[in-house]
Amino acid sequence: MKIASQVLLWILIVFFSFKIYDSINGPINFNETKNDRYADVISRLKEIRKAQIAHKDVRGFYANNFDSLVSFIDTGIFTLVQKRDSSYLEYDKVYRIDMLKEVIVTDTLGFIPVKDSLFRNIDYTNLSKVPVDGIEAEFSIKADIIKKNDYRVAVFEVRVSKNTILHDQNKDLLKQENETVSVDGVNGPAIILGSLTDVSENGNWPSIFDDPKQ
Repeated sequence: MKIASQVLLWILIVFFSFKIYDSINGPINFNETKNDRYADVISRLKEIRKAQIAHKDVRGFYANNFDSLVSFIDTGIFTLVQKRDSSYLEYDKVYRIDMLKEVIVTDTLGFIPVKDSLFRNIDYTNLSKVPVDGIEAEFSIKADIIKKNDYRVAVFEVRVSKNTILHDQNKDLLKQENETVSVDGVNGPAIILGSLTDVSENGNWPSIFDDPKQ
């Protein structure tokens, strides 16, 4: 009986020691994993933003799906231009004299493929993939034309849920993360780039993820 009691006591000691260790280190490990994965996801979203801005510059609107976006990178062409001030004399019928007219002249300097300009040595064919090991998930992407201040403007949104990014993490800690409201955290249940209701090309992540040292 004495030996059995000692064995049981050691089992309880080991169990409670593990629980204490897990309660302390669980959140630490969760935050390390979260920050590493968020950094990878946000890096991919920045590449998507770069492609979407180029798409709008060339075609006047944002891509509504990744097939169109990747196809654009494959075939899109930037026109290189130079703008300069110029002037000339023009006869004015009212004053009956030659008057100086100032204009801006746009010169076409050449052309360059989008993929060579923005995506050299980058595998842009995987832009749609969420860069988290162990899952096969894609970002959600949408584009639209909305009315703002009597103007029609192009908008887009790309998002991925935190549940997808942190699919294998502690569910209680993940629930807390989904409810985050903080100036230095990613608020809400998803990481989002752009907006379908406002004119924005920004993400909902804090500036720490824009630090080149991260």
